[in-house]
Amino acid sequence: MHEIFPVAAGVLVGLLAFRVASFRMRALLVAALSVVFGVIATIISGEALISWAFVLIDIPLVLGTSIVTVLVLTYATQRSTQRR
Repeated sequence: MHEIFPVAAGVLVGLLAFRVASFRMRALLVAALSVVFGVIATIISGEALISWAFVLIDIPLVLGTSIVTVLVLTYATQRSTQRR
């Protein structure tokens, strides 16, 4: 249940990054927002009270979800463009 926020944040980051045209800016945005939302997820879930090591789980979770979101959106966009 505690991993819903990092996954949802990753989808949001992916959607935002998809709108950025430059690959460098997209990568920077994904990296920066993954750290921010990963830390927020650790704090919201209360895992920070146990150990800050949970940040090392939440950040990659946000990062991975955002990368998958960008890849899926890129694939879907290219596929719909090819059909026309």
